[in-house]
Amino acid sequence: MLPLNAALFLSAILFAIGTAGVVVRRNAIILFMCIELMLNAANLAFVALSPYAGIDGQVIVFFVIAVAAAEAAVGLAIIIAVFRHAESVDIRNFSLLRW
Repeated sequence: MLPLNAALFLSAILFAIGTAGVVVRRNAIILFMCIELMLNAANLAFVALSPYAGIDGQVIVFFVIAVAAAEAAVGLAIIIAVFRHAESVDIRNFSLLRW
């Protein structure tokens, strides 16, 4: 079994990598991958802490997974729509979604 400190450290590292990817990268697909990485890091922390907090941490993980799946479906639909219009997935081209 993985010790609590190691799991939380791994979760923090994954979250930091995801945050750096969101801040640095401008490709929409990579941006969504980094957001998914951040959500998975939060899931790892919830699962690591669930022996101390009861089953609640694992229940929250299922809700986070459901939100991540919905976010991926809607986000990829928007990316496909922008790509068909601008033929690029660069974030700077997303200004066409404004009013």
